[in-house]
Amino acid sequence: MESFRDISAKDPRIASLRQEMDVHGYVMIRGLLSVEDLNPLLSDITAMLRDAGWLRPDSSLMERIANVTAECADEDQAYKIVRDNIFSLQSFHAFPHHRLLLRVMKLLVGEQLLIHPKSEIRVIFPNFARGIVHAHQDHTAIAGDEESFTAWIPLHDCPVVQGPLRVLDGSHRFGPQPTAGETGYIPPGAEQGRNWVGGDINAGDVLLFHSLTVHEALPNRSSRFRISLDCRFQSYARVVDPGALVFAGSGKRSWECTYARWTSDELELKYYWTKLPLRLKPSMAELAELARTCESPKMRERYARILERLESQAICPNR
Repeated sequence: MESFRDISAKDPRIASLRQEMDVHGYVMIRGLLSVEDLNPLLSDITAMLRDAGWLRPDSSLMERIANVTAECADEDQAYKIVRDNIFSLQSFHAFPHHRLLLRVMKLLVGEQLLIHPKSEIRVIFPNFARGIVHAHQDHTAIAGDEESFTAWIPLHDCPVVQGPLRVLDGSHRFGPQPTAGETGYIPPGAEQGRNWVGGDINAGDVLLFHSLTVHEALPNRSSRFRISLDCRFQSYARVVDPGALVFAGSGKRSWECTYARWTSDELELKYYWTKLPLRLKPSMAELAELARTCESPKMRERYARILERLESQAICPNR
């Protein structure tokens, strides 16, 4: 595995970010954020891990030493509860709006920047094979316009032993790549691209990559949790998948529940995307038609939920 191609946040070459992304499918920006930017959210999250019994009681919050008897992953109910609690944090939703992050993303997509509202938190137990995320493309899961980008941000120093991401250089040029069944993973050895690149990713570093860039997590072989964010962005001059704006699953997640725990009424963070002239694809009319005629009953139900949740609170985008 080769090392990342680095660029410092203070390097004048950062103005050529788009060119670097077009060629390699990723950009590693060193030192964009500070520890002071990260620690408030990290503290909020580790407090929740402590309350859930996921941390060793004889360690401090910031050490992130895992209680391995609590290990779980994405599909487990215990994980979903903690994930949803973290998702409801006001500090979690404020983070993707950091001015330095927005400045960099506008270099990629232009001034018409849409911050996808449903960022993802990744809390990875150590030495837990079922929690490892294997090779995939984000576009497989998030759909929508291919010209979207992920900012992968660890909230602490993340040496290779703690399982940071690695990316397949140039893999975005091969379009959507075949996956194994419904896993969303690309079979090992079938990935198309140039070569895998990776290395340590420190607190404050930001790894940006295209929605079609193949990437995967290395195993976490430490005793600590790996805690990271996936924040996604695109230009709102391009079409937007309505599923990125609402909760399309059959669970109880909603924006009302998310905002209910907030201590102040920060209107600029609540439903901020409704103030933008978004062009949905499928459109509202197309969603209604798909909910009625789609061949798959599962997809008919999904389209109906998306339509209902866009309409129900009068938070529909402008178009």
